[in-house]
Amino acid sequence: MLEEYNEIATRIAELLRERGEKIAVADGATGGLISASLLTVPGALSFYVGGGVVYSKASRDALYALGEETFAGMRSATEDYAALQARAIRDNFRADWGIAESGAAGSSKHPMGVASGRSCVGVVGPGGIEATLVTETDSDVRIDNMKAFTRRALEFLEKTLLEARP
Repeated sequence: MLEEYNEIATRIAELLRERGEKIAVADGATGGLISASLLTVPGALSFYVGGGVVYSKASRDALYALGEETFAGMRSATEDYAALQARAIRDNFRADWGIAESGAAGSSKHPMGVASGRSCVGVVGPGGIEATLVTETDSDVRIDNMKAFTRRALEFLEKTLLEARP
């Protein structure tokens, strides 16, 4: 499965390497596929700091080190939530860039009532760069959604990096 993401991951790696910048990743409904895609690139340590799958409150607390009050009134799978997560993973991992995905892959009921097939991605970078993207597949097919969310997140990350080029 990861072969299909390697080409775009390689382009992302080149953009980050040419600027000497690094990224941290918070996967949600993508289940680690964003990170895994970036790690298909040989020498990923030169641009990838780390990350994790945020799939529960416990993992969220461990990866972001933010107080509960930070999330008060927020819902997962929203643009605000994805942007907050991207900032938190970037800052906590001391990276230049952060990307976070939050969504509902489907075929089971999301605890917060998010519709299956919805994903929000946040990307933050140096100089106040912050962008978000919503993907809605209108599907309940879990694996297809995970793949679609990952592809859209990687494409959006590449687009954001290109637009931020000096």
